[in-house]
Amino acid sequence: MPARRRLMAAAVTAAACLGAQSLSVTAAMAADEVVSRGVTIPAFYNPPTTLPAANGTLIRTEPLPLALSLPGLDGPLPGTATRLMYKSTDSNGRPVAVTGAYIEPSAAWRGDGPRPLVAVAPGTMGQGDQCAASMGLEHPLSLNGQTVSVGYEDLAIYRLLAKGIAVVVTDYAGLGATDRLHTYVNRVDEGHAVLDAVRAARSVGGASITTASRVGLFGYSQGGGATASAAELQSSYAPDVTLAGTYAGAPPADLASVTKAIDGSELAGALGWSLNGFLQSDPSLKPIAEAHLNAAGKAALTDLSTMCVGDALFGYGYAKSTKWTTDGRSMSDIIAATPALQAFLDSQRIGTLRPSGPVRLATGVSDNLVPHRQARQLAVDWCKKGADVTYKNVVLPDVGSALLNHFAPLLTDQGDAIAWLTDRLSGKKATSNCWSMPAQL
Repeated sequence: MPARRRLMAAAVTAAACLGAQSLSVTAAMAADEVVSRGVTIPAFYNPPTTLPAANGTLIRTEPLPLALSLPGLDGPLPGTATRLMYKSTDSNGRPVAVTGAYIEPSAAWRGDGPRPLVAVAPGTMGQGDQCAASMGLEHPLSLNGQTVSVGYEDLAIYRLLAKGIAVVVTDYAGLGATDRLHTYVNRVDEGHAVLDAVRAARSVGGASITTASRVGLFGYSQGGGATASAAELQSSYAPDVTLAGTYAGAPPADLASVTKAIDGSELAGALGWSLNGFLQSDPSLKPIAEAHLNAAGKAALTDLSTMCVGDALFGYGYAKSTKWTTDGRSMSDIIAATPALQAFLDSQRIGTLRPSGPVRLATGVSDNLVPHRQARQLAVDWCKKGADVTYKNVVLPDVGSALLNHFAPLLTDQGDAIAWLTDRLSGKKATSNCWSMPAQL
């Protein structure tokens, strides 16, 4: 299939996947509106200048209209949504405002114990504030001639709500919140944002969940890395958040491997998001970027900083980083030759800590975008640390598109992933298959 047709097929597949507490807001909000690629970001997303001290503290809330909603006997289906802003801490130990959403389901929970909560960590949305998953609940498909945003995580969220499970979704640091750039695939920023979303959800007015509710984490791709990181960081960062189970699908655990794989792929724009995020997290890397990026590379990073996935697919699909550098070397080659960059990526490695609670790690054997081998290695690393790991290799054919090879397991394995997580939320014990790893693909 020609490259352009593969790109169109990937975009169409992504689109097809769509299936209170009242705090004083006016005084805390900035007056200026932010416009990103023709989309006016609601003033709600402008963080106040002063943040609360405690992680997970709600800063503000407001009702969030769900685009896909129907009237029901016990309230709107699938539930009632609340937009959130809460306090977290970034990888530099600094306070950060994070946005997201909590959805109280209309369906009854029929499992054991009180209604549980699942924190959903979204997959790659982009880096523009208009790409935030909480906005995707209100506008599942946004097309205005300047940006293309698809709320593809809505499918998993709605499937969880249908089981009577409360859901909180994080937008991550800087995605939605207008005061900073999204630190794409920064494991600490993302892990903290996920765990603090759980804390924030417990304080939402009218929420039926309590501190006794079992908690699960659900994420695929970028989200899989975020939930994997959250499970690793839970014991030190959020001991008050006990995890009943974590689903980490296609986690980008080794960013050096992922960087090499996405270069020249349909999602080559993610290289720009990664580098933008790295430079925000560690400004000492900026002189290195200045030395190696040519005018085209610098322009691409600026352009991508306001793009969503759809924009990047059409604007930078199949781009090669050799066109962005001063000497024609790829980003992977530059990283390999630069100790400071290697050290930064090593600090982002997931798998150096033992995760809390049982984890289900799934990866497509044909995934060559977020490479299968590095995801499988994460399972091996965790098993060696004595973690309770259920490893699932999703066997699908290579269809010739890296994006579709990566995206297909999200859909084909989603039902099993939700069923596994629902069992953990019902108190059923997981069965680790670490013993079988030597025989697993």
